[in-house]
Amino acid sequence: MTTSLNAATDRVTTDRVTPDRRPPALGGFSPAVLRIELRRVLRNRRTLAFTLIMPAFFFLVFGLPQRGQQLPNGYAVTAYIMVSLAVYAAMVATTSIGAAVATERALGWSRQLRLTPLRPIAYVATKVVTAMGLGLIAVCVEFAVGAVAGVRLSADVWLLTGLGAWLGSLVFAAFGLFVGYLFPAENAMQFIGPILAVLAMFGGLFVPLEVLPEVLQDVARFTPVYGVGELARAPLTGDGVSLSALANLVVWTALFALGATRLFRRDTARV
Repeated sequence: MTTSLNAATDRVTTDRVTPDRRPPALGGFSPAVLRIELRRVLRNRRTLAFTLIMPAFFFLVFGLPQRGQQLPNGYAVTAYIMVSLAVYAAMVATTSIGAAVATERALGWSRQLRLTPLRPIAYVATKVVTAMGLGLIAVCVEFAVGAVAGVRLSADVWLLTGLGAWLGSLVFAAFGLFVGYLFPAENAMQFIGPILAVLAMFGGLFVPLEVLPEVLQDVARFTPVYGVGELARAPLTGDGVSLSALANLVVWTALFALGATRLFRRDTARV
């Protein structure tokens, strides 16, 4: 009898299913989680007002008084202002979403993620894609307001300037994550607001760089906004995108993304 029980026990132990502990595909990057993030962002009225309404209001205030003036290539100055503020809208949108991780850190969410198979790069990628989604909406809203206000461009210029403003904002999605992990929740947005305002000035989003002193123009070429502004406005002005502007965009994006990933690893290691 004892032998039979031992044999049955051994058989049950042998047949027991071993949990599958293989790492998830793509490091845990999930379309379902991405949809949840996007819905959560779109339900935040304060974020939508700050990222969608404010830049459009700036265009109506500063762009409409310039109606009738033209660039050297014949396009309206209002189009130049619209594209610049579309860059600003995308910049604010992507940065604010990235910096929201500071609040998640304060709530202990980052440490909880350490208990899951989610890889740091997958978490960062989810935040970046969410930020880019809101950035795309911000650019579309700005362009819609410009079109209603009378801005007229050829189809290819609409497309290329919009893509430049949107894709270039990737650097600020990474920047927002970097700041969100660098500063506590109560200080993150206090730092971001003034920083974005200064960067927007150096990027020629509020005033053309040509009106700044020569020394500040030289400094501006090394700021993150410079590359984005040059890329977005190039199809409108007819000026080619310089290699220095592209290098500016690539280097700053890589630096902020690397910094955000390293800070995420450090933060979640404190479980």
